[in-house]
Amino acid sequence: MKISIVTPSLNQGMYLREALESVRAQGHACVEHLVLDGGSNDETIALLQSFGGHAEWQHLNWRSGPDGGQSEALNRGFGEATGDIVGWLNSDDRYRAGCFDHVVKAFAENPDVDVVYGDFTVMSQDGTILRVRREIDFSRFILLYHRVLYIPTPSTFFRRRIFDEGNKLQPNLHYSMDYEFFLRLADAGYRFQHIPHVLADFRLHPESKTCTAESGQIREKRQVMLSVSPISRRIGSPLLRHAAYFVAQWIAGLMRYTEKMLRGYYFNRSIPEGEACGVVPPTA
Repeated sequence: MKISIVTPSLNQGMYLREALESVRAQGHACVEHLVLDGGSNDETIALLQSFGGHAEWQHLNWRSGPDGGQSEALNRGFGEATGDIVGWLNSDDRYRAGCFDHVVKAFAENPDVDVVYGDFTVMSQDGTILRVRREIDFSRFILLYHRVLYIPTPSTFFRRRIFDEGNKLQPNLHYSMDYEFFLRLADAGYRFQHIPHVLADFRLHPESKTCTAESGQIREKRQVMLSVSPISRRIGSPLLRHAAYFVAQWIAGLMRYTEKMLRGYYFNRSIPEGEACGVVPPTA
């Protein structure tokens, strides 16, 4: 299966090499990496230009210029992707060794599955692994109401038919475009499957949206949740509606934490040896 990776980028040059190397290092026979840069003024362009003419980087295609933001760049990349499988890797994250092998196997063994997502790590700005996040099987209820988006974009892969059938990110969303997209895909009948492998590293750093716009993320995610929740349609009283949301969110959290507890995820935070090796070292 051919894999296409789409990477939106804007002034993340200090991390981008690791993202690019993590795709190349997979050693997958048929891969393309599309980098959509929004007009960076740091070292990004020089880095991308330095790969030109090198055989080991023939899978890399990039462009740079003003765009309408991350969602628009991703939509453009998803539309241009030619792979059977499409991944979304932000420019400050990276894949772990063996990621593509696990993903290809999961799709090959489950032809009715449209979205595959795995576990991931959280790393610091310099690439130090801080913790391992193992996740749960898909539940739309938990996805809708839990405060944590448990489907991480760096370890999520789609069948290309999702995009061929006209599904796109909402360009007006800046923080919760993935959350809204997953909900919409689930409502359209696309099937999700979790695979128990650590596929990617998610980076926390001072310039990341997670660190700089936490309140904006919470607000936008809540707006999406309110717009699609059946509670909004069925309960007219604001007081009862607020109480129902509180109960739903409490139940969703309990369900997720209970499943993770029963599976021992809170007691075993190590990474299997086969998934721990081959990670691109942080740049100096």
